[in-house]
Amino acid sequence: MNTIRSKDGTIIAYDKTGNGPAIILVDGAFCSMEFGPMEKIGALLGRSFTVFRYDRRGRGASGDTRPYSVDREVEDLETLIQVAGGWAYLFGISSGAMLCLEAVASGANVPKLALFEPPYVKDYRRASIGNFLTPLKNIIQSKNNALAVNFYLRKVMGAPAILPLILRLTPNWKKMKANAPSLINDGTLVGDFSMPLKSISLVRKPALVISSINSPKMLKQSAMKLANLLECGRHISIKGSVHNAPPKVLVPVLIDFFSES
Repeated sequence: MNTIRSKDGTIIAYDKTGNGPAIILVDGAFCSMEFGPMEKIGALLGRSFTVFRYDRRGRGASGDTRPYSVDREVEDLETLIQVAGGWAYLFGISSGAMLCLEAVASGANVPKLALFEPPYVKDYRRASIGNFLTPLKNIIQSKNNALAVNFYLRKVMGAPAILPLILRLTPNWKKMKANAPSLINDGTLVGDFSMPLKSISLVRKPALVISSINSPKMLKQSAMKLANLLECGRHISIKGSVHNAPPKVLVPVLIDFFSES
């Protein structure tokens, strides 16, 4: 594991594997280098690319300078891009995809970006979630990480009640609880789940927006709408489960996209 110091002094932990053009993988909520889909995705991409995985601030071995802002997370990515040689492709999942889009809109040197189901779903949700940040902050300040995970899954992501119960029985629950304080960061990033029209208008690089055929309708509709709004965007639907896709299905799609001239 390596570390870099972001613009505001925050230590960001990362690893580097593979060989070829640089690609940075950006996790969604809960995930880190120790937990989530990027380890397997990175291993497959490493056959064609130099892969950078990192702990987003507030997770794993990275620091978490307060107060949080999306701009600071964008600076983390820009610092890592410099380590990668001055430019890099980006691939992000869920809230990580949102962060990738904001980085490119801010001027990061990214020739292409791929986004898996960024949850711009305000227009498709049946009910408003209201202001969830205040109760979430209160829960995290009480250091009840299990309750914070449950709250984010149920009240923010809209997951069914059974999901937290199932997750409690898996080894992943402990890792999700460890990263619970960073949910404030994700909550700030997703905001009210609106399409960031100004940021989208500033993204003029080729962008691939990916969705799973088995994800909720609102995520698939959001992915298609985003692809249509992006100047150089296109959408693809692939085999997968809810808000997820097997690396063996996803990675060939990414390799084809990033390898196109």
